[in-house]
Amino acid sequence: MTALSLSNVNKSFGKVHVLKDINLEVEDGEFVVFVGPSGCGKSTLLRVVAGLEDATSGDIRIAGELVNLTPPSKRGIAMVFQSYALYPHLNVRGNMTLALKQEGQSKAVIEERVQKASNMLGLDPYLDRFPSELSGGQRQRVAIGRAIVREPKLFLFDEPLSNLDAALRMNTRIEIANLHRQLGASMIYVTHDQTEAMTLADKIVVLREGRVEQIGSPMELYNNPVNKFVAGFLGSPSMNFFPGELLNADDDRTLGIRPEDLFIADDGPLSVRVSHVEHLGGDTNVIAHAKDHQITARLFGQYQVSEGEDLRLGFKPESTYAFDQDGLRLN
Repeated sequence: MTALSLSNVNKSFGKVHVLKDINLEVEDGEFVVFVGPSGCGKSTLLRVVAGLEDATSGDIRIAGELVNLTPPSKRGIAMVFQSYALYPHLNVRGNMTLALKQEGQSKAVIEERVQKASNMLGLDPYLDRFPSELSGGQRQRVAIGRAIVREPKLFLFDEPLSNLDAALRMNTRIEIANLHRQLGASMIYVTHDQTEAMTLADKIVVLREGRVEQIGSPMELYNNPVNKFVAGFLGSPSMNFFPGELLNADDDRTLGIRPEDLFIADDGPLSVRVSHVEHLGGDTNVIAHAKDHQITARLFGQYQVSEGEDLRLGFKPESTYAFDQDGLRLN
């Protein structure tokens, strides 16, 4: 069964057209990530799915049921917010049980669901603590636990890790991935962080200015981007772009090469001057310029390269991408 189906969904705020003809299907058990730059419409799209915003036009179906006029509480969804949104006067157990009590669930059902979610998330030692007594990562786990106990048809995550530091983001990302495997539930996750998108998703939806640019698995989008925007958005460091004339190619084309596909070679076709070096331990990022164009090479290992040094960079021809003047992929 399809967990979510969006058909020609549009959303306008007055004269501002925010979402433009969105079509998408999320299958049962699929982990789908909406990704794109700030202002691309990804959070608005999630809110439309949740029922927190009404679609201006188009159909929204959850588990096959048309829900355009269905209030959020009746859509069978559970949402985890960036801000945790925990009740400060309730302890962890109280935050996790509140929605179930409001639904009229029995004490036995409530206890069973809370215990299951608590065990899954490692929250047993914290059930009697209040949000003010928890770390940011623990609060986020409580917010996720509150969603789990509802046993929704669809989980919605709105940038849940953006308030956490780097180490906690990685740990919580792993916890969410493990949670998805354990529950086998359908999940939609919004982020501007392409690393989160690449590591969590079964399917990525890349958005720009309210439109879907491309949908596919992480490696499909990484290896076969349909345009320059998708190619540059996914990958860290991002893809290098420069005019074909730098390589004596068609100057109407823009060429793209990922930093990891470049290497130092005495006879390499790219002549560059180093402007900055990032020594990362296992990798070395060399930022250089070829004429007026910045090029980044990600070299695996430790390299002694100095600012101002002239280098030649090589690459395999099959690792290049070509884009036309409109940014569409040519090869």
